[in-house]
Amino acid sequence: MIRINLLPHREQKKAQHRRRFQVLFGATLLGAALLVMAGYLVLDGRIAHQDARNAHLEGAIARLDEQIRSIESLKKERDALLARKQLVEKLQQSRGDATRLFDQLLRQTPDGVYLKDFRQNGTNFTLSGYALSGARVSNYMRALAESTVFDAPVLVEVKAAVVGNQRVSEFTLNLGSKPALAPTAQGATP
Repeated sequence: MIRINLLPHREQKKAQHRRRFQVLFGATLLGAALLVMAGYLVLDGRIAHQDARNAHLEGAIARLDEQIRSIESLKKERDALLARKQLVEKLQQSRGDATRLFDQLLRQTPDGVYLKDFRQNGTNFTLSGYALSGARVSNYMRALAESTVFDAPVLVEVKAAVVGNQRVSEFTLNLGSKPALAPTAQGATP
């Protein structure tokens, strides 16, 4: 007997193939959606972690900025204290200078020379006075040049004047001071 299949087998195979395609297509879409969601969650977690790290770093930077500001204010305070300390040391070193200066001025002024004005401008001095003769002014300048305090006397002017019915030479000198030797610390070696 001949068997003839009159059932629509081709349509059944097509329908079966279509169902299989639809199931695989749905599974692929579901897998792709799950993969996209997993990728989104992983990236979102990384972004949240990086945001937390950034917030931590910003907090640390803010604390460091505050510390830098406090360090700068401490540096300014330290510089002010050092400036005051140096001023006190300078005053301490130069406190005997005026006494030494006037002592040398007194020792170097010969008889017949009288000072009427003494002015100081930094380390430079201007002396004005009277001398009985021009030779005494010259001797006075030599004595000042040889002193341990004064340096480089320069005669500005000498003119004749009458003081108390006596003829004298009125003079003006400019001179500098020699730098004082700083006292060395005890026990220090040069």
